[in-house]
Amino acid sequence: MVGGLALLSVALLFWATRSGVLAAGFLAGLAIAVGGAVLARRLFPGASAGEAVTPDWTMLRQAVNHDDVAIAVTDRAGRLVCANDLFATWMGGFVTPPGLPLDGRGAELLKNAGRGAWRDGEGVADDIAVGPLQLRAQVTRTGQAEDYLVWRFSALERLDLATEIVRHLDGPAGRTLGNAGVMAALVSSEGRLRTANKAFLLRALNESDQAHYAGRDVAPMLRLDDAGSLYFAREGDRATPVRMIQVPLTPADTNGPVLLAMLDEEMGPADRGTAQTYVETLLSLLPFGLALVDRDGRFLYMNRAFLRAAGVGEGKQPRYPGDLVVGEDKSPLADMIRRHSSGQQVGGDLSIRLVGQSDEPVSMRVVGVRGLGEAAVLLSLKDSSEESRLKRQVAQASKMQAVGQLAGGVAHDFNNILTAVLGACDLMLMRHTPGDSDYDDIQQIRSNANRAASLTRQLLAFSRQQTLRPQILQLPDVISEVSHLLKRLIGDTVQLSVHHGRGLGAVRADPGQLEQVIINLAVNARDAMSGNGTLTIETYPVSAADVRQMGNEFMPPADYSALKVSDTGTGIPADVLPKIFEPFFTTKDVGKGTGLGLSTVYGIIKQSAGFIFADSRPGETSFTIYLPVHRAEGGAPAVTVPPAKPKKSQWGTGTILLVEDEDMVRAVAERALTRAGYSVVTASQGEEGLERFAAMDRIDLIVSDVVMPTMDGPAMVRAMRAKRPALPVLFMSGYAEEQLRQSINIDDVAFLPKPFSVAQLTEAVSAALDNAAHRGAANG
Repeated sequence: MVGGLALLSVALLFWATRSGVLAAGFLAGLAIAVGGAVLARRLFPGASAGEAVTPDWTMLRQAVNHDDVAIAVTDRAGRLVCANDLFATWMGGFVTPPGLPLDGRGAELLKNAGRGAWRDGEGVADDIAVGPLQLRAQVTRTGQAEDYLVWRFSALERLDLATEIVRHLDGPAGRTLGNAGVMAALVSSEGRLRTANKAFLLRALNESDQAHYAGRDVAPMLRLDDAGSLYFAREGDRATPVRMIQVPLTPADTNGPVLLAMLDEEMGPADRGTAQTYVETLLSLLPFGLALVDRDGRFLYMNRAFLRAAGVGEGKQPRYPGDLVVGEDKSPLADMIRRHSSGQQVGGDLSIRLVGQSDEPVSMRVVGVRGLGEAAVLLSLKDSSEESRLKRQVAQASKMQAVGQLAGGVAHDFNNILTAVLGACDLMLMRHTPGDSDYDDIQQIRSNANRAASLTRQLLAFSRQQTLRPQILQLPDVISEVSHLLKRLIGDTVQLSVHHGRGLGAVRADPGQLEQVIINLAVNARDAMSGNGTLTIETYPVSAADVRQMGNEFMPPADYSALKVSDTGTGIPADVLPKIFEPFFTTKDVGKGTGLGLSTVYGIIKQSAGFIFADSRPGETSFTIYLPVHRAEGGAPAVTVPPAKPKKSQWGTGTILLVEDEDMVRAVAERALTRAGYSVVTASQGEEGLERFAAMDRIDLIVSDVVMPTMDGPAMVRAMRAKRPALPVLFMSGYAEEQLRQSINIDDVAFLPKPFSVAQLTEAVSAALDNAAHRGAANG
């Protein structure tokens, strides 16, 4: 068996090289090898005698290496078993004949030659081309069992390497080298320029026409300083040093042509390691993610910002950039890095999805770099976690604003209906006394209407569109007013603990709405504690320095009075905590909560220019409210003045012009004011109101809706006051006064929010007439 393989190898070598001397030498080498194997078998008897022996194709491949002939060997199955280096060079790799990249009919001719060799022992194919190469193929059947083919390819004419280089440097190959930062030139044995790519000509001569400068002496184009660094002479003292590589085209002839390849040398070899350290130190200080990658696509360095942006944990250092992205993005990222590592110094952006963050694509910038040692590519990755958080906040704010606008519109229309229902109930109750058969039913209707009115107030509070009556007050006073109600609400099994800090500043807020905030938070705390625990209410001052120390980006540094409501309940889960202020979101069972409690609290606090934050952990939940300290005009702390609320009469005299576009509201208001003793003239919209105004000799008060078709209330009042500047006005609307203030923009007007009862309407009319009388007396 060994002898047969030896003879086969010798036969293949003889047919491939046509050299008997070489075949004899190879046979002698095989004899020595076989003898050594037999000796080793005797020295080491443990080796199996029946073990198959495989021919050493590597040794055969070295033997058939040839400078002029490309050789390949295939077996009966058409598999490539051996080929020399020249074959791989000409054919672009170790490709199995006849599947070679041949032009024209070359593939068909080569296939016919192979068939002829199997049939006749030898086949020939002339005039086959591989690119610019014109080849002749000779195929021979050989081997002990004649089950191998030897393919020999020889060039029809010897290639001139210098001519080929001239052709390539003047074409796409020269441009590709220039884009990669390689300046290449072919220099003759006399040191004269034969050709060069545009990158070399631009740096050396500031020109790009090869033909014009062919034959120029290359030595004057270069300059060598005292330290041994090489420069282009034209660039002067500020030139970038270059590194030159000389490639002799005929190594045996020292006077032959030379290929010069030149690269920018940003630093000296001795300084390269130090400079790399400086670069890495600089990158570590930058706030955005940067990483260096070598030409093989491996990470050389990553700064902390890059690791954080890529979501890499402590002690986990990825080896390749592809380890950071999902499977679908590995190939595009690798292709882009490979392209920039060998191309020009330009950058490109690629949208990728990181492992563990595949829902949110991020942008990675890939830039080719030079002069940074082994680094070939710079990767830039932005930490988008903060941006994503802000996007979610903007989306949440947009959603809340949209819901708020919807809530405000619904509340406005609903308030008109409730105004009519409440007014009708009040008028009916004036004709019925307790004990009548219809009295309880009317009270039930009125009670349900008030509950609906409370719901609309919650919607307006959430959308920050409710009418507030802010006053200068102290937080302990508000808590003292509501504490007796809190004890009844939370029950006897829940302990109420109240603590007040010293030096609290006065705040400007609506006391009734602030009481509603405290009640809502207390009721939620009671439900969280299942009726057993401790409810703690604290007040304390917070200075501007404390706010800065808190590091809260939403609260501007200022002096605040803080109100904290804490409970010892089960706590709020982390996934629920961001949603608690959303409208209609509740964790209570169906029918046990509307989901408007905390959203109302949020709306009232924000409308009062304050801030509210929730914090929860198992066994403790707290809501902290920060209200800005109110200061007088001179900057001094404001002094709390208890508001006086005199009871107004529900009876009066005078002529009132009532303008309201809703028929049911207008009818109820007319009956209520007429019953209170006033003379009432009605109009259904602004233009009709102006007609009534022009026809009346005396008008004591204008009661008008704000939003009406064709002409709204403020436009109508401005036209009336143009004739009677001191005319008293009472506006009523289902929208919030603050929301309408810009459209009203009229001095000395009163405002009554809908829905209102008959008593509230008559009291507001009486107060407006009294204020007008006081103003008239003061001006008189």
